[in-house]
This record gives sequence, structure tokens and C-alpha cells, in this order.
Amino acid sequence: MTAGELVAWVRQRLPRLIEDICATVCERIDLYRDEKIVPRADLHRSVAVNVRFLVDALGGIEDPDQGAPQETGSRRAHQGAPLPEVLQVYRIGTAMLWDLLAGHARETGSTDVLIDAASLLWQVTDEHAVHVTEAYRTASAELLVAQQRRRSALAEALFTGQRLSGAGPWEAGRLLGLPPDGKLAVVAAETRGLAEESLVGIERRLGQLGIVSAWQLTPAWQAGLVSLRDEQYRAVLTVLNEVALTRTGVSPLYTSLADTPRALHLARTALASGPPERVEVRAFDPSPLAALVAYDPDEGRRLGDQVFGPVLDLPADERDLLLETLEAYFSGGGSSERAGQILHCHANTVRYRLRRIRELTTRSLTDPRDVAELVTAMQALRVDTQAHSQRN
Repeated sequence: MTAGELVAWVRQRLPRLIEDICATVCERIDLYRDEKIVPRADLHRSVAVNVRFLVDALGGIEDPDQGAPQETGSRRAHQGAPLPEVLQVYRIGTAMLWDLLAGHARETGSTDVLIDAASLLWQVTDEHAVHVTEAYRTASAELLVAQQRRRSALAEALFTGQRLSGAGPWEAGRLLGLPPDGKLAVVAAETRGLAEESLVGIERRLGQLGIVSAWQLTPAWQAGLVSLRDEQYRAVLTVLNEVALTRTGVSPLYTSLADTPRALHLARTALASGPPERVEVRAFDPSPLAALVAYDPDEGRRLGDQVFGPVLDLPADERDLLLETLEAYFSGGGSSERAGQILHCHANTVRYRLRRIRELTTRSLTDPRDVAELVTAMQALRVDTQAHSQRN
């Protein structure tokens, strides 16, 4: 028997062989058994095309159509079938084709012909698998890029408050896979160069903690929307500190996706509060008062000047000392003793400085209205300092 006669004999039995291969694949591989990803008709067509591809090569048909393995690899990637299972189908098909050839060769005593065919069969099979793999990986890369672009566009819509074809922010959040009942935070980081990520691998790192996020890269910023639980906030800050390569700001937690543009503003304000030359992750003050002042910095600036004008006119050293003391006093819950511990000075020194502030501002630290103005003005000064740093 010649090689041509062996191939002709196989061609007559291809319909039965194709059916047997499909049955074996469905028996051995769960992916193909339930038809959720690859329908049975699709599997049958693919097996038929690719088995005929191998037989054509054995028959000496030069340069058989390389589109068969490439089309299969690309289609399986789009269907979401894992590559190992895709290649396993080829191994099963090749093995069953070989068994059919070997059985006939033994019956006819044509082992020499079989030996010659074996080398060509494994060579073609190997090339076939390479084409399938390359096509699969190319299609997967294209799908990944398309998915990243879509996620970036959806994130941008949330950051800007833009509606998508009549859909609201919660629909965009659903498409991004954000849990509807989670808390949210926005992260903003400066890019290292022109559109160069400064939080490399951040989505993967957060994903390992079960935290869903969506990111957008612009020429100047890398911004992310993170869905998390209250107890995961510190873990997010830890990951950010580990990966950040530039100044990074984090907004307070919030609940409504409609507030995302405001949260982005607060994250960028927190970012700008750090020195430009220092790699640091800063979380915005969670106080609602801080957010209120930050959202209208011009009004906050006027408030700060109105309340602290005489203090701001002092020499820098004296001005900073009085403001630092008042900040420590508020941080210490209105206790001169605790403020002294924070500042490493005696409580009487704190009281003396507070009297100076009262004289200069004409506002009492015992009158609730005056205290509210002082606290708000202090926050306004901090935000103005951050905004000035951002402008510079």
C-alpha cells in the first residue's frame, strides 16, 4: 500500500472519524459537554475542518489552508474557551486519526508507509498547534485591549458625570462589575511621564484582595474608581503605598456613583497637598466640612482671609506657630493639655498662644458660632495651601 492509498482509505472514513472525535471530546472535556461556550454544531464543524486539514497534509497537498487552525484559535478566544482545552481537542483528534491509520497499517502489513506518514503527521500537528495558539493569543490580546478601552471609557463617564446613551451612573457601574452595595473611593495619581502609569499593576493587585476597580489613564493623571467595604480601606492604602511611583491622592469613602466627579476632585486635592518631589499617598480628610470647603476653594479662601487676616499678616514663623497651635488644640478635642502633648510644650504656652489668636481674630474659643468659623477657616487655609501647591 502506498501513502496515497492510505490517505484515500482514511478519506472514506472521515465522517465516522469526525463523529467519534466529537463524542470523545464531549466525554472527556466538560467545557464541550455542556455547550454553554462552544455549541455542539460549532465543535463538529471545527473538528471536521481541522481533521481534513491534517489528512490533506498527509496526502501531499502543499501549503494547505492555514486559515483552519487560525480561525479556530481566534473563534475560541472570542467565545472565552480556555486555550488548554482547545489544544486538548487537537491532541484527541490527532491521536484518534493516528490510531485509525495504525490499525489499518497493521491489518495490511503496511508499516513502512505508516512510519513515513508518522513523521509528517506529527510535524503538521505541531505546526497546526502553533497556528492555533498564535491566533488565540492574538485574539485574546485584541479582546483585552478592547475591554480595557471600554472600561476606561466607562470610568471616564463616571469621573466626568457624562451620561452614556441615556444610561445613568449605576448602569455604567454595573458594566464595570462594581457591586451595587459597596462603598466607593477615587484614587488619583500623577503620571510619571507623558501618559505613563505610576500605579503599575494596581487593578490586578486590588483584584487579588477581592476588590473591584476601574482605571483611566490620561496624559497627566492615572485615576481609578475602587469599590470596597469599610474594612478594606486600609488595605487599599497599603497596596497604593507599595506600588505608587508618584504623588497619589485618595478620596473619602462615598456611596453614590453620581458623586464620583466630586470624589475625583477631592482625590486630586489630596494629591496636591504633598510636596511635588516626594512619592506619597495622601487620603483626603473624611470630614464633610473639609469636602465642602474643597469644593468651593474661592469661597474658602475668602473665609480664611476674613477670619485669620490679622494672623496671616504676621511674620511667617509667628503665623505658622499660632496656626499650628490652634490646629493641635482642635485635634486634641479642645484641651490645652492634649495640645501641649502634641506640640511638646507646656499647656500654659498653648493657652498664651490661644489668647493671641483670640485677640487677633476677635473670636472666642467658647462661643459655638466663633468656634465653627475658626474650624471652617482652618480647613479653608489647608485646602488653599493644597490648591496653591497644585497650581505651582
